[in-house]
Amino acid sequence: MQQRRLGQTDIQLSAIIMGTWQAGKAMWTGIDDNETRRAMRAALDAGITTFDTAEVYGNGHSERIIAQALSDARDQVVLASKVFSNHLQYDQVIEACERSLKNLATDHIDLYQIHWPPGSFGHPVVPLEETMRAMVDLKAQGKIRAIGVSNFNRDQMAEAAQYGPIESLQPPYSLFWRGVEKEAAPYCHERGMTVMAYSPMAQGLLTGKFSPGHKFAKGDHRAANRLFKPDHFQRVQTALAELQPIAAKYDITMGQLALAWVIAQPGTCAIAGARNAEQATQNAAAGSVQLDQADLATMDRIGRTVTDHLDDNPVLWG
Repeated sequence: MQQRRLGQTDIQLSAIIMGTWQAGKAMWTGIDDNETRRAMRAALDAGITTFDTAEVYGNGHSERIIAQALSDARDQVVLASKVFSNHLQYDQVIEACERSLKNLATDHIDLYQIHWPPGSFGHPVVPLEETMRAMVDLKAQGKIRAIGVSNFNRDQMAEAAQYGPIESLQPPYSLFWRGVEKEAAPYCHERGMTVMAYSPMAQGLLTGKFSPGHKFAKGDHRAANRLFKPDHFQRVQTALAELQPIAAKYDITMGQLALAWVIAQPGTCAIAGARNAEQATQNAAAGSVQLDQADLATMDRIGRTVTDHLDDNPVLWG
């Protein structure tokens, strides 16, 4: 498993990070807690040492499942969580962190992130100075080791950085979703920040398992993913057909190819979810794949046949 330094800290992240949105169950279907716990242990056994969660994932359920699965291996793992956009006032951030610490059964969170910018989803617009003051105080108290942001643009990161050190950005990023490359990723690279890409397999699209006409179960948020809409979906299918020979060359799955492309980008980790142990183990295997420059260039070209037709809306869901 390749390793990445978290920003300017001494914290080491696994290049493949296990994402645990699914573990919260909310907005997903067919998730079983026992399978999730087994997937987390399988991920650890396969070399994934970093686990990303958030208070909003099932109202703490994801965090509690992580504690159940990994609390006996706390010294082996890096835990990342997030405070949601409805809890960005000073006292709310402190209280949210305390809840997450309790849920995770730990005395510290390695990376604590602002999940969405102030004002997202109609929540109150709280000055970033106030939110960051709480984050900096939590760090000074030893309750968190590093501060990150998620879904921020360049200007929002620059503003937050006025009030404290920002070590990472967590954006949607995959071969089929590359808006971060325009301004946000260059900003991160200039400042030695880590990019922690979520939805690196485009919520399953890059695995090749979704055929035209696929219907998601009621309650599955992926039904609103813009890449699944008919005007993009045909271009996606054409691109997948071109990517298949590259996966075959390396004897890896399409999903592993997608993850390998993301972690080949400068200073970038890939956050991949897993419903079961087999998926977790497969994801981890991508952490040792090294794609050559010619194939990376070919994949870049193929990816742009999809992304060149997307607008500038940074949100993955309609």
